[in-house]
Amino acid sequence: MEIRGLKKQFGRIHVLNGLTLQLKKGSAYALIGPNGSGKTTMLKILLGLVNPDSGEALFQNKSVLKQWKYRNHFGYMPQISRYPENMTPFQIMEMIKDIRQHSGAYDMDLYKQFGINKFENKAMHSLSGGMRQKVGASLAFMFSPEVIILDEPTAGLDPLSTEILKEKIIRSRHEGKLILITSHILSDLDEIITHVIYLNEGNILFQLTIEELRSRTKSEKLSQAIAAIMKENGHA
Repeated sequence: MEIRGLKKQFGRIHVLNGLTLQLKKGSAYALIGPNGSGKTTMLKILLGLVNPDSGEALFQNKSVLKQWKYRNHFGYMPQISRYPENMTPFQIMEMIKDIRQHSGAYDMDLYKQFGINKFENKAMHSLSGGMRQKVGASLAFMFSPEVIILDEPTAGLDPLSTEILKEKIIRSRHEGKLILITSHILSDLDEIITHVIYLNEGNILFQLTIEELRSRTKSEKLSQAIAAIMKENGHA
């Protein structure tokens, strides 16, 4: 994917100030930054949920603006999953299968590892936040998408489920998929990402590979490395 000069303003607030990025398959990008930095708006533009004021996003060298078919190649896990409360996980998955009209095999790996079959016939309103997260993660990977967008994916997950999801992300990256992750839990990103993109007030403060970040800061932990870069740039 490629992002060229994305700008977005809500009222007087400039949310994105001309973002330009190249995102490569087989890579996992951590999109981080403080609240209000533009992360969610950028993701919503990639998903076709928000239109930019100017600039464009391209998938397979074609603009995604005012298009929809490209979304068949995307998997998305929102930070807060909202589903019809009276439906069950099984019904929701069957409904989305019907909507997507996917012609290939379904990836049921997370569905099985998370044990969703144990609560697949319970109404969504009766499920805990962690159970809802498991449903959302399973749906994001179910159609074997080329691009996977995960917004705070480990929020609400227990440690074992977090490790299961992290291992799935690593395998997907090795399969050549492009993965975008936002998270405030930086320790969950240490082993799975290849690049870090730091947004601040709608601008890219820095974009580095994880190797460049660690080499530059002499820090192995992502949180310490980012803190060192922020201090270096006068944002500590």
